[in-house]
Parts: sequence; C-alpha cells; structure tokens
Amino acid sequence: MAKDVGILAMEVYFPGVCVNQVDLAKFDKVPPKYYTEGLGQERLAFCEDTEDVISMSLTVVKSLLENYNISPSSIGRLEVGSETVIDKSKSIKSYLMPLFEENSGIEGVDSTNACYGGTAALFNCVNWIESRSWDGRLAIVVAADIAVYAEGAARPSGGAGAVAMLVGPNAPLVLDRSYTGTYMAHVYDFYKPDLSSEYPVVDSKLSQKCYLKALDVCYKRYCERYESMEARPFTVQEAHFLVFHAPFNKLVRRSFERLLWNDYQRDCSSLGEDGEKLKPFQGLTADDIVSNASLKEVMKAVAEPGYDAKVSPSTLIPRRVGNMYCASLYAGLASLVHNKASLLDDGQSILMFSYGSGLASSLFSIRVRRVEGVHSLENVAKTMAISEKLDSCVAVSPEKFVETMKLMESRYGSKDFVPLGDLAPVRPGAFYLARVDSLYRRTYERRALT
Repeated sequence: MAKDVGILAMEVYFPGVCVNQVDLAKFDKVPPKYYTEGLGQERLAFCEDTEDVISMSLTVVKSLLENYNISPSSIGRLEVGSETVIDKSKSIKSYLMPLFEENSGIEGVDSTNACYGGTAALFNCVNWIESRSWDGRLAIVVAADIAVYAEGAARPSGGAGAVAMLVGPNAPLVLDRSYTGTYMAHVYDFYKPDLSSEYPVVDSKLSQKCYLKALDVCYKRYCERYESMEARPFTVQEAHFLVFHAPFNKLVRRSFERLLWNDYQRDCSSLGEDGEKLKPFQGLTADDIVSNASLKEVMKAVAEPGYDAKVSPSTLIPRRVGNMYCASLYAGLASLVHNKASLLDDGQSILMFSYGSGLASSLFSIRVRRVEGVHSLENVAKTMAISEKLDSCVAVSPEKFVETMKLMESRYGSKDFVPLGDLAPVRPGAFYLARVDSLYRRTYERRALT
C-alpha cells in the first residue's frame, strides 16, 4: 500500500502582463487604498487573446514534465480543476493529452465547482493512489482559471494563473485527511448562468458571508474530529502555517482572525495575555468581527503576530497576481514553499482552507516530510522560480487592461479568428492560442524556450 501520499513537485504559471492596483484605482477614480488596503491586493495579472485557460494548463504541465524529468509514461491519472468554460463538453484534460505522447491510458477528467475544483481533483488523485485501483503510476493535478469580472466594484479582484502538482507516495507534502472538515450547501453567492458571457453573477456581500460561514463550519468539524482522535483540543497554534483560498487578501486576514476568535469562544485559545483584550466582547459572535468596529480593531491587533508568522508567507502570489479561482489555494501553497522551503521541518502541519462558491468547502492538513533529491522542498522552490516570474511580469496601463477586457468579451465563444495580441508578453516556453477555425477547433503552439 502506498504511504505518505501527497504532492511530490509543483509548477506555477501566470500571464506575463499585469496592471498595478494603484494605477487601476486612479483610473477608476477611487482612492488607491480601496484596492491596496480594502482588498489587500498589489497587482492583477490578466490574459490577452493569445492565452487562455487551456494554454496556461498546457504550459504548466509541460514545465512540470520537463523541469522534473518526468516520463509521460509514468503518469496514470490526470485531473483538472477549473471553472473557466471553453467548451461545454470537451474537457481541458483532453487538450493536455498530446503532452503524454503514446500514453493514452490516463484516467481522470475535469472537476468543476467554482474555486473548489482543484481540491476535488487533488482529493481524487490521492484517493486513487491510496486505493486498490492504483496501478503504481503517478498522478498530475492541474488547477487553472481566469478570473474576470464586468466593469464595476468586483473587477479589481480578478487574476489568472495555473498550478500543476505531481502526486504520489513518499511525498514532501503529505495530504493528511484524518481530520478533514467539509461543508457543502446550495446558495447563489457567485454563479455563471449566462453561457454567452465569461462574467459571473456575484453577490459580493453574500459570497463573503458564505465563505466565512463555511470556514466556521469546516473548522468546527475539523476540531471535533481532531479532538475525538487525539483526546485534546485543537487550536490554530497546532498548525505551523495556514493557507487560505484567496479571492483577495483582506479576506485571508479576516479568516485568520476568525479562527482565533473561534478558539477563544471554545475556551481553548492560546492567545495568553492577548486573550484578556477580548473579554469585553465575550457575548458577541464571529460575525461581529466585521460589524463591530471596536472588536474589529482589537482582533486585528491580536491576530497580527500570528498572521505575519503563519499566514503571510503564503500570500505572495495571490497578492501580486490576483484571484486565480481554482489555482488560488495552491498558488498560496507554492508561495509558502518558495518563502519557507529550508525552514519547513519534518512533521510540521499546514492547514489548508478550500472554498468554492455555490458552495463547496473543505479544511484539511498537509504534513511536511523532509526528503532529499529532486523532490526536496528546496529543489521544488528553486524549480518554480517564483521570484523570476513575478519580477518579469510587465505592468501595463489601466487603459490597456480595459481595452483587453473588451477584446476578450468579443472573443468569448467566437470562431474563425487569429488572435491579435502581441506574442512578446507570452513567456519563453509557454503555449499560446494560434488560431480558432470555422468549426471552433483551437490550435495551440509553443513559444521557443529562448
């Protein structure tokens, strides 16, 4: 039976063009702090018409295979998590099959439920390897999306990107499902009923409320399972790091504060003297952290040291690239590995919160294992080259961003065209959309590595 099944290796891709949130705020005629503090974002990466969710998926999987010297024949399962619809029938996974040459015996298809699809794909692959169905080969999980919104308050919370993960036994990042807490419900907080448009229908206030309620319920269930198995309470302090799905970074901060408050309400807080500062608010609920200005300020101050130590290392890519829907949580994990690879010790735990509107959510943990060689966390961090990718992202004007959004609106669902975008922003070695013919068939080509 396979042991220590989890993530062996990772690759990250995001477009090479972005818009700065300060510039976008000025263009939108709002104070910059609305985007930089109110959302907690720095930049927003976006696709021109030369790139789409399929080209990004092709790029990130090809990079994973090449950079870790993975034989295509060694892969037995490939799953994609995405909510970016190119075709209502043909899966993104099917577009990736040419990368595996003669290996057509690869199980798996796409998983879709807003931003939760990547987690569903990861759970499926881990379950396959841990089951009697496993044939000894490895699995690849792709989480990829383009987050775009119509003009208005939601547009600055967009972004785009893809993460590919090699899944197998003896991993440095082991999925520990022992205590997983899951919450599913039927709500209309964010959905895409208009198949002629890429833009969602969003109830922003309801979506944030649903996200935080899902976090509360998942955390409660996680704690209950932990306590029944370990015979002691679980607190946030048990987790060495936390990674949250990140629609925008302000919500990530709020989520960490909420977990601390939940611990305090359960009388198992490890805040020490800081816990005394919360006593005046003892009768309030978790929702009051948002509405009660005094509690909000105290909670922010109490949570700051823990946020800086346990959460901030995972926020690099989400802050500087934007919301990547399914890829968001795993871009956070990649950020953590990038920032802390040499400091992640054997046995440390990483708490992961996955949320997809509609809704589907899970809180689960990853256990760190120190391994040597190509799958060492140090090598994974080096191979992902996150700093180089972030630094090479070219900032364009808000006017160019808006112009591109209008072009992409006209392109969505179109046929018989050649993209107008310049190939210069397409990164070396990346795939790009070369043409769409009169039967909607898409052709992708790869830019030279040099």
